[in-house]
Amino acid sequence: MFDFVPIRSYFDVYIHICLGIVAFTLLHTYVLPLWDKKNISFINVMGYVLFTYILFYMGFRPISYLFGDMANYAVLYKSYASGEPARTEQDLAFNYFTKFCSYIMSAKYYFALCALIYIYPLYRISKEFFKEYWYYSFLLFLVSFSFWTYGVNGMRNGMATSLFLLGISYRKKLPIMVVFFWISSLIHQTVLLPIFAYIISSFYNKPKIFIYGWFAAIPLSLVLGGFWESLFASLGFADDRLGGYLLGEVDEQAFSSTGFRWDFLIYSSGAVFTGWYFIFKKKYEDKLYHLLFNSYVICNAFWILVIRANYSNRFAYLSWFMMSIVIIYPFLKQQFFKNQHIIIGRVVLVYFGFTYLMYLVYYG
Repeated sequence: MFDFVPIRSYFDVYIHICLGIVAFTLLHTYVLPLWDKKNISFINVMGYVLFTYILFYMGFRPISYLFGDMANYAVLYKSYASGEPARTEQDLAFNYFTKFCSYIMSAKYYFALCALIYIYPLYRISKEFFKEYWYYSFLLFLVSFSFWTYGVNGMRNGMATSLFLLGISYRKKLPIMVVFFWISSLIHQTVLLPIFAYIISSFYNKPKIFIYGWFAAIPLSLVLGGFWESLFASLGFADDRLGGYLLGEVDEQAFSSTGFRWDFLIYSSGAVFTGWYFIFKKKYEDKLYHLLFNSYVICNAFWILVIRANYSNRFAYLSWFMMSIVIIYPFLKQQFFKNQHIIIGRVVLVYFGFTYLMYLVYYG
């Protein structure tokens, strides 16, 4: 569908379109108040345009090794279409889903369907939580540092965490939420971490304690080093594949194999600071926000403990996928500042700024 875009420039086009959208959104925040009917009309139209664009652009991308593990998924899909039975040793839901799709559609439409499963929950939870202001939340999801990677490369992780968010969007309908949590864990086992974090937070709503734990994880990681990787692997947190990410020999070419990543720790702290600021400085009382914030902090603290592991970005993603909603939530639920619409635009710009900076550093 987008054959006119060179494959090697596919991500470049996406990131620069995001840059244009973010800049235009920022400009618009200076023109109209957040609650103005013209603004609401504009952001809803923009939201659906953005949803349609990213769904088709990501979903109908060329099948290529340049998109990382997409090539491996294509090989798996071809083998299923040729008659190989579904693999049952891990990720049952994903493998049965892939096997079923191989009966009725080509790989091209299979990847489009995977993109829909990945993207729709981000729209659904934004719409459910923020009503007419959903665009800002959805945009923040789409310009997140990890969004593109887990839509085209780590697809199972991306689909699983999105279904987890879809479950949270049905929090008022417990049976539906449980079903989505269960399916997400069968797509990728590591989603059990945010599921457990969400359950713990549901029964123990103490943001200050979790923040203390997050800060404590930093010296514990610095001092004890590889102890935590060995501990979590021995407890069977992950399957053999992900256990290898914890204990495997460091690959100097890997994304996060250069020791203690202070840059990504600072990035992660943005959501921690935001939650602390609104909960304790602004005395923001919202049970759901506390629940999301606590879940994020627990998962991010786990990543800090295993930060030196080869491919630790796969564990960082178990908190990063919630980061955008933790940051934007208070801004869209309550009036805190005189020029709040402008501040929202600046928040979007700063948040995307890290993504664009890392694009320049790693891909530029």
